[in-house]
Amino acid sequence: MTSNTSVPDRQLPDDLISEMASLSSKVVSADFLILVEALKTRFGSSLEAVLLYGSCLRSHEIGDGVVDFYAVVNSYSEAYPEHYLAVLNAWLPPNVFFLEASAQERKFRAKYAVVSMADFEQGTQHWFHPYLWARFAQPSRLLYARDETVRMRVNRALAHAVITFLEASLPLLESPAVSAEAIWTNGLTQTYAAELRPERSTRARQLVELNLDDYARLTRCAASALAETLEVLPDGNYRCLTGAAERRGSLWRWRLRRWQGKILSVLRLSKAAFTFHDSINYAAWKIERHTGVRVEVTPLLRRHPLLWGLKVSWRLLRRGVMR
Repeated sequence: MTSNTSVPDRQLPDDLISEMASLSSKVVSADFLILVEALKTRFGSSLEAVLLYGSCLRSHEIGDGVVDFYAVVNSYSEAYPEHYLAVLNAWLPPNVFFLEASAQERKFRAKYAVVSMADFEQGTQHWFHPYLWARFAQPSRLLYARDETVRMRVNRALAHAVITFLEASLPLLESPAVSAEAIWTNGLTQTYAAELRPERSTRARQLVELNLDDYARLTRCAASALAETLEVLPDGNYRCLTGAAERRGSLWRWRLRRWQGKILSVLRLSKAAFTFHDSINYAAWKIERHTGVRVEVTPLLRRHPLLWGLKVSWRLLRRGVMR
Protein backbone atom coordinates (compact mmCIF):
# COMPACT_ATOMS: atom_id res chain seq x y z
CA MET A 1 0.00 0.00 0.00
CA THR A 2 1.17 3.52 -0.78
CA SER A 3 1.51 5.73 2.25
CA ASN A 4 -0.45 8.99 2.00
CA THR A 5 1.71 10.69 4.61
CA SER A 6 4.23 13.07 3.09
CA VAL A 7 7.24 14.54 4.84
CA PRO A 8 6.37 17.93 6.38
CA ASP A 9 8.07 20.49 4.17
CA ARG A 10 8.77 24.09 3.36
CA GLN A 11 6.59 26.10 1.03
CA LEU A 12 7.53 25.37 -2.57
CA PRO A 13 6.95 27.71 -5.53
CA ASP A 14 4.23 26.27 -7.75
CA ASP A 15 6.20 27.07 -10.90
CA LEU A 16 9.21 25.12 -9.57
CA ILE A 17 7.05 22.04 -9.02
CA SER A 18 5.58 22.49 -12.50
CA GLU A 19 9.03 22.87 -14.03
CA MET A 20 10.31 19.71 -12.36
CA ALA A 21 7.16 17.84 -13.40
CA SER A 22 7.72 18.96 -16.99
CA LEU A 23 11.37 17.94 -16.93
CA SER A 24 10.69 14.57 -15.34
CA SER A 25 7.98 13.69 -17.88
CA LYS A 26 10.03 14.28 -21.06
CA VAL A 27 9.99 11.35 -23.47
CA VAL A 28 12.93 8.94 -23.52
CA SER A 29 13.90 6.03 -25.75
CA ALA A 30 11.64 3.00 -25.49
CA ASP A 31 14.75 0.94 -24.72
CA PHE A 32 14.76 2.34 -21.18
CA LEU A 33 11.22 1.06 -20.62
CA ILE A 34 12.36 -2.53 -21.18
CA LEU A 35 14.46 -2.22 -18.03
CA VAL A 36 11.61 -0.49 -16.20
CA GLU A 37 9.35 -3.47 -16.92
CA ALA A 38 12.04 -5.74 -15.43
CA LEU A 39 12.04 -3.60 -12.28
CA LYS A 40 8.24 -3.78 -12.07
CA THR A 41 8.53 -7.56 -12.25
CA ARG A 42 11.29 -7.57 -9.63
CA PHE A 43 9.44 -5.50 -7.04
CA GLY A 44 5.78 -6.07 -7.86
CA SER A 45 3.31 -4.16 -5.72
CA SER A 46 6.03 -2.62 -3.55
CA LEU A 47 7.34 -0.47 -6.43
CA GLU A 48 6.19 3.14 -6.22
CA ALA A 49 8.31 4.90 -8.84
CA VAL A 50 11.31 4.54 -11.15
CA LEU A 51 13.62 7.47 -11.91
CA LEU A 52 16.26 7.60 -14.65
CA TYR A 53 19.34 9.77 -14.21
CA GLY A 54 23.02 9.80 -15.12
CA SER A 55 25.09 9.48 -18.27
CA CYS A 56 22.64 7.41 -20.34
CA LEU A 57 19.95 10.03 -19.76
CA ARG A 58 22.32 12.76 -20.90
CA SER A 59 23.25 10.82 -24.05
CA HIS A 60 19.57 9.91 -24.70
CA GLU A 61 20.45 6.30 -25.50
CA ILE A 62 21.61 3.13 -23.79
CA GLY A 63 24.17 1.91 -26.31
CA ASP A 64 26.72 -0.25 -24.49
CA GLY A 65 26.37 1.71 -21.27
CA VAL A 66 24.96 0.84 -17.87
CA VAL A 67 21.75 2.74 -17.13
CA ASP A 68 21.29 4.45 -13.75
CA PHE A 69 17.91 4.05 -12.04
CA TYR A 70 16.41 4.77 -8.67
CA ALA A 71 13.65 2.37 -7.67
CA VAL A 72 11.41 3.99 -5.04
CA VAL A 73 9.54 1.43 -2.95
CA ASN A 74 6.79 1.71 -0.36
CA SER A 75 8.82 -0.05 2.34
CA TYR A 76 11.95 -2.14 2.57
CA SER A 77 10.18 -5.02 4.31
CA GLU A 78 7.75 -5.37 1.40
CA ALA A 79 10.40 -4.84 -1.27
CA TYR A 80 12.61 -7.76 -0.20
CA PRO A 81 11.89 -11.36 0.68
CA GLU A 82 15.36 -11.39 2.27
CA HIS A 83 15.29 -9.79 5.71
CA TYR A 84 19.00 -8.87 5.64
CA LEU A 85 18.54 -6.75 2.50
CA ALA A 86 15.73 -4.80 4.18
CA VAL A 87 17.95 -4.21 7.21
CA LEU A 88 20.91 -3.06 5.09
CA ASN A 89 18.69 -0.72 3.07
CA ALA A 90 17.16 0.84 6.19
CA TRP A 91 20.57 1.13 7.88
CA LEU A 92 22.31 2.92 4.98
CA PRO A 93 20.13 3.67 1.98
CA PRO A 94 20.25 2.96 -0.85
CA ASN A 95 21.00 -0.66 -1.71
CA VAL A 96 22.47 -0.99 -5.21
CA PHE A 97 21.87 -3.90 -7.59
CA PHE A 98 22.70 -4.93 -11.15
CA LEU A 99 20.00 -5.68 -13.73
CA GLU A 100 20.04 -7.23 -17.20
CA ALA A 101 17.10 -7.48 -19.59
CA SER A 102 16.88 -8.69 -23.18
CA ALA A 103 14.61 -7.75 -26.05
CA GLN A 104 14.87 -8.49 -29.77
CA GLU A 105 18.28 -10.11 -29.37
CA ARG A 106 19.63 -7.03 -27.59
CA LYS A 107 20.84 -7.02 -24.01
CA PHE A 108 20.37 -4.00 -21.75
CA ARG A 109 22.14 -3.39 -18.44
CA ALA A 110 21.41 -1.16 -15.50
CA LYS A 111 22.39 -0.53 -11.95
CA TYR A 112 19.54 0.50 -9.73
CA ALA A 113 19.46 1.98 -6.27
CA VAL A 114 16.56 1.12 -3.98
CA VAL A 115 15.16 3.71 -1.59
CA SER A 116 11.85 3.97 0.24
CA MET A 117 9.50 6.84 -0.51
CA ALA A 118 10.00 8.11 3.03
CA ASP A 119 13.80 8.12 2.64
CA PHE A 120 13.53 9.70 -0.81
CA GLU A 121 11.48 12.57 0.57
CA GLN A 122 13.72 12.97 3.60
CA GLY A 123 16.89 12.71 1.53
CA THR A 124 15.93 15.41 -0.97
CA GLN A 125 14.98 17.87 1.74
CA HIS A 126 16.48 17.10 5.15
CA TRP A 127 19.62 14.98 4.81
CA PHE A 128 22.81 16.77 5.78
CA HIS A 129 24.87 14.96 3.17
CA PRO A 130 24.03 15.81 -0.48
CA TYR A 131 23.84 12.18 -1.64
CA LEU A 132 20.19 12.45 -2.75
CA TRP A 133 19.48 16.15 -3.08
CA ALA A 134 22.52 16.78 -5.28
CA ARG A 135 21.55 13.95 -7.65
CA PHE A 136 17.92 14.93 -7.99
CA ALA A 137 18.37 18.67 -8.21
CA GLN A 138 19.76 17.72 -11.63
CA PRO A 139 17.46 16.68 -14.50
CA SER A 140 15.96 13.20 -14.22
CA ARG A 141 13.05 11.32 -15.77
CA LEU A 142 10.17 9.75 -13.90
CA LEU A 143 9.60 6.67 -16.05
CA TYR A 144 7.05 5.00 -13.81
CA ALA A 145 4.76 6.14 -11.04
CA ARG A 146 2.19 3.90 -9.42
CA ASP A 147 -0.49 6.61 -9.47
CA GLU A 148 -0.92 10.37 -9.58
CA THR A 149 -0.42 10.72 -5.83
CA VAL A 150 2.99 9.10 -6.14
CA ARG A 151 3.80 11.23 -9.19
CA MET A 152 3.00 14.40 -7.24
CA ARG A 153 5.09 13.30 -4.25
CA VAL A 154 8.08 12.52 -6.44
CA ASN A 155 7.87 15.83 -8.29
CA ARG A 156 7.62 17.73 -5.01
CA ALA A 157 10.67 15.86 -3.74
CA LEU A 158 12.56 16.82 -6.91
CA ALA A 159 11.61 20.47 -6.36
CA HIS A 160 12.80 20.24 -2.76
CA ALA A 161 16.12 18.88 -4.01
CA VAL A 162 16.65 22.06 -6.04
CA ILE A 163 15.94 24.32 -3.06
CA THR A 164 18.14 22.26 -0.72
CA PHE A 165 20.95 22.25 -3.28
CA LEU A 166 20.84 26.03 -3.75
CA GLU A 167 20.47 26.84 -0.05
CA ALA A 168 23.52 24.72 0.77
CA SER A 169 25.80 25.91 -2.03
CA LEU A 170 24.97 29.59 -2.57
CA PRO A 171 26.97 30.89 0.44
CA LEU A 172 30.19 29.55 -1.11
CA LEU A 173 29.96 31.73 -4.21
CA GLU A 174 32.97 34.03 -4.28
CA SER A 175 31.35 36.73 -6.42
CA PRO A 176 28.15 38.46 -5.22
CA ALA A 177 26.80 38.80 -8.80
CA VAL A 178 26.64 35.51 -10.66
CA SER A 179 24.92 33.68 -13.51
CA ALA A 180 22.86 30.51 -13.23
CA GLU A 181 25.77 28.68 -14.85
CA ALA A 182 28.15 29.82 -12.10
CA ILE A 183 25.63 28.91 -9.39
CA TRP A 184 25.23 25.33 -10.57
CA THR A 185 28.88 24.80 -11.45
CA ASN A 186 29.80 25.87 -7.93
CA GLY A 187 27.14 23.66 -6.37
CA LEU A 188 28.02 20.53 -8.34
CA THR A 189 31.72 21.07 -7.64
CA GLN A 190 30.99 21.15 -3.91
CA THR A 191 28.76 18.07 -4.00
CA TYR A 192 31.25 16.03 -6.03
CA ALA A 193 33.92 16.89 -3.45
CA ALA A 194 31.63 15.51 -0.74
CA GLU A 195 31.83 11.99 -2.19
CA LEU A 196 34.66 9.70 -3.26
CA ARG A 197 33.75 10.43 -6.86
CA PRO A 198 36.26 9.58 -9.61
CA GLU A 199 35.46 12.76 -11.58
CA ARG A 200 37.74 15.20 -13.38
CA SER A 201 37.83 18.75 -12.03
CA THR A 202 36.06 20.07 -15.15
CA ARG A 203 33.16 17.62 -14.89
CA ALA A 204 30.78 19.95 -13.05
CA ARG A 205 31.08 22.68 -15.67
CA GLN A 206 30.59 20.17 -18.49
CA LEU A 207 27.38 18.84 -16.92
CA VAL A 208 25.97 22.33 -16.41
CA GLU A 209 26.75 23.31 -20.00
CA LEU A 210 24.89 20.24 -21.29
CA ASN A 211 21.65 21.32 -19.60
CA LEU A 212 22.17 25.04 -19.08
CA ASP A 213 18.69 26.04 -20.21
CA ASP A 214 17.16 23.62 -17.70
CA TYR A 215 19.35 24.94 -14.88
CA ALA A 216 18.54 28.54 -15.79
CA ARG A 217 14.78 27.86 -15.63
CA LEU A 218 15.09 25.98 -12.35
CA THR A 219 17.04 28.86 -10.79
CA ARG A 220 14.42 31.39 -11.87
CA CYS A 221 11.62 29.21 -10.52
CA ALA A 222 13.39 28.63 -7.20
CA ALA A 223 14.38 32.27 -6.63
CA SER A 224 11.13 33.26 -4.88
CA ALA A 225 11.74 30.62 -2.19
CA LEU A 226 15.26 31.96 -1.65
CA ALA A 227 14.42 35.66 -1.37
CA GLU A 228 16.63 36.15 1.69
CA THR A 229 19.58 34.49 -0.05
CA LEU A 230 19.26 35.22 -3.75
CA GLU A 231 18.24 38.43 -5.51
CA VAL A 232 17.23 38.41 -9.18
CA LEU A 233 18.99 41.18 -11.11
CA PRO A 234 17.48 43.04 -14.08
CA ASP A 235 19.99 41.48 -16.50
CA GLY A 236 18.90 37.95 -15.57
CA ASN A 237 21.84 37.25 -13.29
CA TYR A 238 21.67 36.93 -9.52
CA ARG A 239 23.15 38.52 -6.42
CA CYS A 240 23.99 36.29 -3.45
CA LEU A 241 22.91 38.04 -0.24
CA THR A 242 24.74 35.89 2.29
CA GLY A 243 27.22 37.56 4.62
CA ALA A 244 30.67 36.65 5.89
CA ALA A 245 29.38 34.80 8.97
CA GLU A 246 27.04 32.62 6.90
CA ARG A 247 29.85 31.90 4.45
CA ARG A 248 32.11 30.74 7.29
CA GLY A 249 29.36 28.48 8.60
CA SER A 250 28.78 27.06 5.14
CA LEU A 251 32.49 26.35 4.67
CA TRP A 252 32.50 24.42 7.93
CA ARG A 253 29.42 22.40 6.91
CA TRP A 254 30.95 21.49 3.55
CA ARG A 255 34.19 20.36 5.21
CA LEU A 256 32.10 18.13 7.44
CA ARG A 257 30.16 16.80 4.44
CA ARG A 258 33.44 15.90 2.71
CA TRP A 259 34.61 13.84 5.68
CA GLN A 260 31.16 12.30 6.09
CA GLY A 261 31.04 11.50 2.38
CA LYS A 262 34.34 9.61 2.41
CA ILE A 263 33.13 7.44 5.29
CA LEU A 264 29.73 6.84 3.69
CA SER A 265 31.31 6.01 0.33
CA VAL A 266 33.49 3.30 1.86
CA LEU A 267 30.52 1.89 3.78
CA ARG A 268 28.33 1.87 0.66
CA LEU A 269 31.09 0.23 -1.36
CA SER A 270 31.36 -2.47 1.29
CA LYS A 271 27.60 -2.98 1.32
CA ALA A 272 27.47 -3.18 -2.49
CA ALA A 273 29.71 -6.26 -2.33
CA PHE A 274 26.69 -8.10 -0.88
CA THR A 275 24.09 -6.72 -3.31
CA PHE A 276 25.79 -5.83 -6.60
CA HIS A 277 26.73 -8.75 -8.84
CA ASP A 278 30.34 -8.38 -10.07
CA SER A 279 30.62 -5.08 -8.22
CA ILE A 280 34.43 -5.04 -8.31
CA ASN A 281 34.67 -5.27 -12.10
CA TYR A 282 31.96 -2.62 -12.46
CA ALA A 283 33.75 -0.24 -10.08
CA ALA A 284 37.06 -0.75 -11.90
CA TRP A 285 35.39 -0.07 -15.26
CA LYS A 286 33.65 3.04 -13.91
CA ILE A 287 36.86 4.48 -12.47
CA GLU A 288 38.80 3.91 -15.70
CA ARG A 289 35.98 5.39 -17.77
CA HIS A 290 35.84 8.60 -15.71
CA THR A 291 39.50 9.10 -14.89
CA GLY A 292 41.60 7.12 -17.36
CA VAL A 293 43.20 5.32 -14.40
CA ARG A 294 43.28 1.53 -14.84
CA VAL A 295 42.98 -0.38 -11.57
CA GLU A 296 43.93 -4.03 -11.34
CA VAL A 297 41.53 -6.54 -9.80
CA THR A 298 43.58 -9.39 -8.38
CA PRO A 299 42.05 -12.68 -7.16
CA LEU A 300 42.94 -11.74 -3.58
CA LEU A 301 41.25 -8.36 -3.79
CA ARG A 302 38.23 -9.88 -5.56
CA ARG A 303 37.73 -12.11 -2.51
CA HIS A 304 38.01 -9.08 -0.21
CA PRO A 305 36.09 -6.21 -1.85
CA LEU A 306 36.40 -3.91 1.17
CA LEU A 307 40.20 -4.20 0.99
CA TRP A 308 40.05 -3.46 -2.74
CA GLY A 309 37.88 -0.39 -2.15
CA LEU A 310 40.23 0.99 0.48
CA LYS A 311 43.31 0.34 -1.66
CA VAL A 312 41.85 1.97 -4.77
CA SER A 313 40.44 4.95 -2.83
CA TRP A 314 43.85 5.59 -1.25
CA ARG A 315 45.60 5.30 -4.63
CA LEU A 316 43.22 7.77 -6.29
CA LEU A 317 43.40 10.19 -3.39
CA ARG A 318 47.21 10.18 -3.54
CA ARG A 319 47.11 10.87 -7.27
CA GLY A 320 44.68 13.74 -6.75
CA VAL A 321 41.95 12.10 -8.86
CA MET A 322 39.50 12.12 -5.97
CA ARG A 323 39.47 15.01 -3.57
